[in-house]
Amino acid sequence: MSHVASEAERLESFPVAKKRIFLGHAGVTALPACAAEAMKSYISSSSEDQQEFGGVLKEVARTRADSADLLGVSAEEIALLGPTSLGLSLFANGIDWKSGDEVVVYGDDYPANVYPWLNLQSRGVVIKWLETESLGKITPESVEAALTSATRLVALASCHFQTGWRIDIPAISAILRQRGILFSLDAIQTLGAFPTPASEVDFLSADAHKWLLGPLAAGIVYVAKEHFETCRPTLLGSWNIKSPDFLAQRTIEFEEGGRRYEPGVLNVAGIYGMRASINLIREQGIPAISALILARRDRLEAGLAGLGFEFLSPRSHEPLRSGILTTRHPAKDASELIAILEQASISASYRRTRDHGFWLRFSPHFYNTEQEIDRVLDVLSDAVR
Repeated sequence: MSHVASEAERLESFPVAKKRIFLGHAGVTALPACAAEAMKSYISSSSEDQQEFGGVLKEVARTRADSADLLGVSAEEIALLGPTSLGLSLFANGIDWKSGDEVVVYGDDYPANVYPWLNLQSRGVVIKWLETESLGKITPESVEAALTSATRLVALASCHFQTGWRIDIPAISAILRQRGILFSLDAIQTLGAFPTPASEVDFLSADAHKWLLGPLAAGIVYVAKEHFETCRPTLLGSWNIKSPDFLAQRTIEFEEGGRRYEPGVLNVAGIYGMRASINLIREQGIPAISALILARRDRLEAGLAGLGFEFLSPRSHEPLRSGILTTRHPAKDASELIAILEQASISASYRRTRDHGFWLRFSPHFYNTEQEIDRVLDVLSDAVR
């Protein structure tokens, strides 16, 4: 499917659109047909013959290469692991920390990118909480203000899950590299939707089940090859440690490349589905996808503003906005509105922030249409009238 596909082709490629208007891609995506078919084909062949056959290792290798191409890095730097928290935990636990090392963390980030770092306090690591002027708006200046001579690593998300503010990855990277500070990125809220240059960071983790349009618990972990010794694998098994003829050795010698972080059997069905989704994204191209996502998001924002809604997300003039639009109406309870949307077969998210209460979160993707956005506005117009 190209971005100029007919409506019939759109519905064939995204079957969810036959039943509902799906604007929940910042949560758990509905699978495109190509991903579902790839997974069903593998599962069907696994019931008719063996689960592990010659094509599996080739598909894993192809997925590793396609993932690397999407991120702009080399295939040897990719491990095929999900969920996101698994990769982040591998980074946090694999580094040889010294007592007094500081890690900069944003306390209002998604919990998966907080707890692996917070847990390091038991090893003498000091958590330095990042301060922002508004929720989720992390600037290069705010990052720089948090740094000290003891800062060892900065752990950020590429986009805030509640507000939709994206970060300037290259600008922050330049600051950290000048000081020799490691940069870890939770990329799940931009991968597949906006440029996410992995070469600008040292570590990256992202599951496929949001903007990448893939299945749950299949994901991409990136470790820059110069940090293979910096981040020692902490999950050990027969797949990532050299065991000729499946015989355990008396010493530990890791396999080459990103495979060193994959301890055992991979989520093969998920990898088949994820590769199909990655290639769908690559076919469209990230620049085209980004433009379409922002066009749909901005159309929705303009219509909601006219209905008196207020916004937690950056407005349409902000260059670092994302596909996330978090909003509410001052005269209508958000839980009531989410119920009305669901009755109209419209999928959005219902989210609470620490200090600001409950909100609706919309997150359209490139295949959503202007007509779908206008239908959402019609439903909400009737609801708040």
